Amino acid sequence: MDPIVTAQYGLTAASRRFEASATQIATMGVEGKDVNVEHEMVEMISAKHQFSANLSVIRFAQDMWDSLLQLQSR
Repeated sequence: MDPIVTAQYGLTAASRRFEASATQIATMGVEGKDVNVEHEMVEMISAKHQFSANLSVIRFAQDMWDSLLQLQSR
């Protein structure tokens, strides 16, 4: 299992989650559309943290890979 690929899927999911909530907030002025702004803001914040966590996984995996390459070059 490649952690970078898994984290990339997580980044995509977080982006979609954020966009969905932003779209809900953007369309709340449309008649007949009942939007819970508090819920959507929590979703956006959660998506931001999800994105950040997946980005940290990618950075950590890259650091591990760089360290391995350094060990092999010695």
